[in-house]
Amino acid sequence: FQASNPGQFESDSDVLWQRGHVPETIAYHGRVGINTDAPDEALVVCGNAKVMGRVLHPSDSRAKQNIREVDTNEQLRRITQMRLVEYDYKPEFASVMGIKDT
Repeated sequence: FQASNPGQFESDSDVLWQRGHVPETIAYHGRVGINTDAPDEALVVCGNAKVMGRVLHPSDSRAKQNIREVDTNEQLRRITQMRLVEYDYKPEFASVMGIKDT
């Protein structure tokens, strides 16, 4: 769909975009693709993305509390029990994602 006016879209037959509950927002319940017509996640951007603010990720220290040191020897013992693998990307995935070296 192409937005021609906030709240109005080219096709009214399958309205998936809605005005958000917060002013100046829109909501879409499904997958969104930018530069792709086959998004396989909630948001897929094929190309560069410019962020002019913060990006908060669950592993961000700003989202954590009670951070403490751990026993290094115990963690190294755990690492030796991990299964380590090497792999090649499937060609169809690599081509869609723009990955040259699979």
